[in-house]
Amino acid sequence: MSQLSKNIQHQPVLYHQVLEYLAVAPGKDYLDGTLGAAGHASGILDSTHPSGRLLGMDRDPKAIQTSLQRLAPYSERITLVNDNFAAMSQAAHDNGFSQFDGILLDLGLSSPQLLGESRGFSFRYQAPLDMRMDQRQELTAEIIVNEASVEELEEILLTFGEEPRARRIAQAIVKQRPITNTAQLAELVTSVVGRRSRKRRLHPATLTFQALRIAVNDELGKLQKALPQTLELLRPGGRLVIISFHSLEDRIVKNFIRRESQDCICPPDVPICACDHQATLNNLTRKPVRPSKAEEESNPRSRSARLRAAERL
Repeated sequence: MSQLSKNIQHQPVLYHQVLEYLAVAPGKDYLDGTLGAAGHASGILDSTHPSGRLLGMDRDPKAIQTSLQRLAPYSERITLVNDNFAAMSQAAHDNGFSQFDGILLDLGLSSPQLLGESRGFSFRYQAPLDMRMDQRQELTAEIIVNEASVEELEEILLTFGEEPRARRIAQAIVKQRPITNTAQLAELVTSVVGRRSRKRRLHPATLTFQALRIAVNDELGKLQKALPQTLELLRPGGRLVIISFHSLEDRIVKNFIRRESQDCICPPDVPICACDHQATLNNLTRKPVRPSKAEEESNPRSRSARLRAAERL
């Protein structure tokens, strides 16, 4: 392991806002569905002293190991589960939690994942095209890149990366195969897109890497599976807080909260309500909460963060 990897520090995004919108209080129970490096989790446990409990989940075994060490002082009040938050209902049932006073989902990568030189999430290092958050699964980015058809690759890049040059990149990938590491892929995409960024200060390969990571880990599918479970797991008055880092995630979260904050979800042209839908949430953030300028400067990866919150009715 390089010295850089050893010294990687993770700064939890929107830390104070998370605790505020979760309304963290002593003696209450919380679910952190994306432990990462346990930055938010440690804050929750500090604020729930002396008897508040935390169920923490992460699909990355290394995140669980890190969290066990960081949360050792709270060992009697924590339960950690190595699984994706899409399995939160089962995890709660298996570990003696009926409902929670707050649920947190931070959908971003942790710094150890992003900057780790062996995981393949970043184009900064030459690494295997892996991108798995859970190393136990078989599907990797290398399999997709080297086995998917042009049409399949184009769909992945368009759907999960919103990459305007998806077709050209897909064709170039198929022509260049085999591609086995991140440096090869990043250079190939750069040759197609050009070295000048089209969006803000993004590296030319950013959207391609994002799309592949989302596809490998089924990130949007897992999120859509998890959201309805939060309604069953939150006590009345319990808070749901979700931090998204790109428009695809944020759109899913925004639409879910908007839908569950309305009594009627019938189409506008239906004169009389026929859906029998009842609101289950109170939307606490009509507009997403964003990091301050100071946080963006101290933690550049926070720039794209969007926090949305709701309260269970």
